[in-house]
Amino acid sequence: MSYIPRLKERFNKEIVPALMKELGYTNTMQVPRLVKISLNQGVGEAITDKKIVDTAVEEMTLIAGQRAVPTKSKKDISNFKLRRGMPVGVRVTLRGDRMYEFLDRLVSVSLPRIRDFKGVNEKGFDGRGNYSLGVPEQIIFPEINIDKINKINGMDISFVTTANTDREAFALLRQFGIPFKNQNK
Repeated sequence: MSYIPRLKERFNKEIVPALMKELGYTNTMQVPRLVKISLNQGVGEAITDKKIVDTAVEEMTLIAGQRAVPTKSKKDISNFKLRRGMPVGVRVTLRGDRMYEFLDRLVSVSLPRIRDFKGVNEKGFDGRGNYSLGVPEQIIFPEINIDKINKINGMDISFVTTANTDREAFALLRQFGIPFKNQNK
């Protein structure tokens, strides 16, 4: 028997029928799906210290469970002492089983660890069914050892869905368990 992530199984058995009923679909292929989750972390201090990018890559790899890659600057900006090709961030894109595993850890463990957490902002939709949220500290993830951190960095998490509207994407992400501040949209 092969392993199926908990959220993937829940999506197929519970979320698809619930969304069909809520959104009035007649075919299961009309139901919006989660395509990928992109994690992105800007590390502007890497201009002066190259080791910061290496530690950011290691931390992002631990968080995502998949190798992260450094992002390089596209142009020269003299005011910031930035040259083309210098590493300025870290990114990783999750799909398939790793995506569902990360989403499960994010919703059930990491988001509740944020100080004074009242839910994520529902204004992060882009109008085409995708959602982005910012995480203030990477230490909310249990994979990160707080004692070994030399600098606290935030990150952006983007959810790309097949939804055509923000309403459909909101319904999908709410069914996955993402705690929005205002649950009815």
